[in-house]
Amino acid sequence: DVQLVESGGGSVQPGGALTLSCTASGYSPSTHCAAWFRQAPGKKREGVAAIDLNGGRTYADSVKGRFTASVDNAKNTLYLRMNNLKAEDTAMYYCAAGTVVFTYWGRGTQVTVS
Repeated sequence: DVQLVESGGGSVQPGGALTLSCTASGYSPSTHCAAWFRQAPGKKREGVAAIDLNGGRTYADSVKGRFTASVDNAKNTLYLRMNNLKAEDTAMYYCAAGTVVFTYWGRGTQVTVS
């Protein structure tokens, strides 16, 4: 079975930093695109960062310059480094992976900035 398990969320003050991890099992991250999404209460889910098969990265405008997505294929782990966190970054963060569409999803990890 394919599993994605996020970790690293928590509570932090504005201006602080967190690194989220997403450990994958049951498939190889090197053959799938990956992304981080987030959803705040009462808001739609939004894409935060994505990594394509060539290693290219795209970011939402709201996090550019503050968030960095990376992948360690040897560890089957995705990361999202978040710096200079703001209150509006408060949300449940999810990692996702897939080929044509994001088929696999984790259960999320909560990030609270206050």
